[in-house]
Amino acid sequence: MGATTRRWLTAAAATMAVLLLGAGTGQAAEREPTGPVQPTILTAAVYSLAAPTIAPPGANDWNCRPSAQHPNPVLLSNGTTANAYENWANLSKKLANAGYCVFAGNFGGAPGAFLQTVGPVADTAKALAAFGDRILAATGAAKLDVVGHSQGGMNIRYWIKYLGGADKISRLVGLSPSNHGTDLFGLLSTLEMIPGVPPALGTVCQACNDQAVGSDFLTDLNAGGETVPGIQYTVIQTCYDDVVTPYTSAFLETAPNVRNILLQNVCGLDFTDHLGITYDPVAQGLVLNALDPAHAKTPPCVFVPPVIS
Repeated sequence: MGATTRRWLTAAAATMAVLLLGAGTGQAAEREPTGPVQPTILTAAVYSLAAPTIAPPGANDWNCRPSAQHPNPVLLSNGTTANAYENWANLSKKLANAGYCVFAGNFGGAPGAFLQTVGPVADTAKALAAFGDRILAATGAAKLDVVGHSQGGMNIRYWIKYLGGADKISRLVGLSPSNHGTDLFGLLSTLEMIPGVPPALGTVCQACNDQAVGSDFLTDLNAGGETVPGIQYTVIQTCYDDVVTPYTSAFLETAPNVRNILLQNVCGLDFTDHLGITYDPVAQGLVLNALDPAHAKTPPCVFVPPVIS
């Protein structure tokens, strides 16, 4: 049996174990099966084709108890179409190695499906809120910190605004979050104006409609103020974002508890795009700083090419 065949059989067995043990739910399993660390989101996506429900490395240890240095568990919130492993198969391990209790799940898609986070954003936020409650109950923590990519950095704000998250979340760190939606260089905005297109798109990705610039969902979400006191908000964005466009739409309104960071102002050699940002070492360093500002370190500035998709 070749190495490739063994790898796929192992992944398939892990998938079955995860399904039996309740992956991403915090139920039944105390330590869920996890996959290996991946170097890019593309390699993680390929791996997760055979194991779409497996947890990212370092995540979903339900025996984990937060330390005095890191009292808040970290919940990782996925971007549109991404499953937890695909999105976090690198950063999750770095957070766990730094001493955090890390959790990630799959919501907003069919159970066990490769594509996740495609349903209505409000429904995904409700599922995340329930998952967050399970994390707090299991760890005994008083509050959560949340790190989200793309939609995952925006939909938590629905939880905060409508689902009681203001009392349960201490920090929200968004990596290229779709806080004000996207026009996809004008393409999505054009398609949304064509009769019949939004309903058709909604059958496969209602989250895409919700994130279109000017959508009813985003208009409501951003009305009356984009943030709430008591939560620290950090937005980390790249000027080479090719999904959330214009890239400035990721940034939140200026406030004492908001920090908007353009990646290229930290490292001009960083050419990371939207897909690559969760795997980008500079962005990861900024995430660690946002979670623990008292021990912040200047991330090393290295050349980081964009993901070729």
